[in-house]
Amino acid sequence: MLHIFKPDIKVDFVSKFKWGIYLSITLIVIGLISLIVKNGFKVGIEFKGGTSIILQTKNNLGTGEVRSLLEKSNYFKHMAIENYGNTNGQYLVEIPLSNVNNDVLNAEMAKSFAKYGPKSYQILKVNVIGPKIGKDFTRNAIIAVFLSLIGILIYIAIRFRYNFAVASVASLVHDVLITMGLLSLFNYEITLDVIAALLTIVGYSVNDTVIIFDRIREKLRNNPKLSKIDAINTGISETLSRTIITSSTVIVVTLILFLFGGSVLRGMSFALLVGFITGTYSSIFIAPPVLFLFKGPLLPEAKKQEVASEEMFKRSYKIE
Repeated sequence: MLHIFKPDIKVDFVSKFKWGIYLSITLIVIGLISLIVKNGFKVGIEFKGGTSIILQTKNNLGTGEVRSLLEKSNYFKHMAIENYGNTNGQYLVEIPLSNVNNDVLNAEMAKSFAKYGPKSYQILKVNVIGPKIGKDFTRNAIIAVFLSLIGILIYIAIRFRYNFAVASVASLVHDVLITMGLLSLFNYEITLDVIAALLTIVGYSVNDTVIIFDRIREKLRNNPKLSKIDAINTGISETLSRTIITSSTVIVVTLILFLFGGSVLRGMSFALLVGFITGTYSSIFIAPPVLFLFKGPLLPEAKKQEVASEEMFKRSYKIE
């Protein structure tokens, strides 16, 4: 196995936990301030309802020119427009109307592009989402994230113990909060793609955390007298190379997707990029500190083994 650090490296992570927690609190507060200032998230058409139009212009007019043409019509008064995909001259136009009539739409579009003629544009696709469907999408997205956290809580509790489960879910909530806060800060829309990215982040982050927790448990089982601090420091240190190598490969691929994936995937790739970074960070500086805060032994069997080893020692040397 490839190691960045020596296999026997031991870093005192426990003494540095407070700085990690301070950083997390700062990022979460910044995200909350952004949400308050902007009066909530900027949501995609899937959640608020409306009509999205994929428009192709043949003269490569540019976003500014297309916007000025469409804004002449009251039909497109409250629209949002951005480049679509990697093809020049393609735009995504969103309007807050869910009762769109195709004949009216075509007539208003022709009126807007009258300056360049009817052959200067083409409507490639029209997608209409009603307000009820938008509310259903919102409710289902919240339920999906909530159920994923509950499922992980149950899984970790069964595989490890309740204290490990609480620590894992705390780190996952941390990752989701920071990711959504930064999405708000940088003005990205919350779309179905972004929700899928959040669920991906939850799955990735818990995998990293489970590996560290498994090493901590292994250390406690092999050496019942090992202190909680030493077990956590050793568990994180011995998996540090694996954590950095695995996370780096995922982050590099996601960064490439963010830079070259086009505007359609920009929000999703940004969420993944932030989530993978915070997921790696939280598996070291959030989940273990929460685990450390629990009183008593991390594992009940560790305490039993300690008692059993003391009794065996007394019997071997006939100590009463």
